[in-house]
Amino acid sequence: MNADGSNQTPLTNNRANDWHPAWSPDGTRIAFTSDRHGNLEVYVMNADGSNQTPLTNNRANDWYPAWSPDGTRIAFTSDRDGAWEIYVMNADGSNQICLTNSPGLDFYPAWSPDGTRIAFVSKRDGNGEIYVMNADGTNQACLTNNPGYDERPSWSPL
Repeated sequence: MNADGSNQTPLTNNRANDWHPAWSPDGTRIAFTSDRHGNLEVYVMNADGSNQTPLTNNRANDWYPAWSPDGTRIAFTSDRDGAWEIYVMNADGSNQICLTNSPGLDFYPAWSPDGTRIAFVSKRDGNGEIYVMNADGTNQACLTNNPGYDERPSWSPL
């Protein structure tokens, strides 16, 4: 739709749930989550809704896609290894790598504006806290520590 809310146009049309859209940095593609094949998978499509293509395809659930600032990679959440973890893949779906490998639940990845770090939520210490790590999964550190549930991290622009 336009910024004023006019010209609303559906981009997907199926009986499944399609949600968690994420615009590519150049505005030409949208990554999203869909359960159209029975479980949650990450898809990508052109900004006009054409060329809907699955990027993940397994028996696990993959969701919450987040584009890297340069548009070459997508971080996402998956339970393919038995726990919710943060993964990263190339924008074409290749080279899917687990970054967190923690005993808790890790989800809601958010790239730093310079693409060097990823913030995320983790329940590894009992409740939802905001963590940050390098884009390769190293140097994971907790940023919050309180009895409340912290979620949906977002970076301030550079």
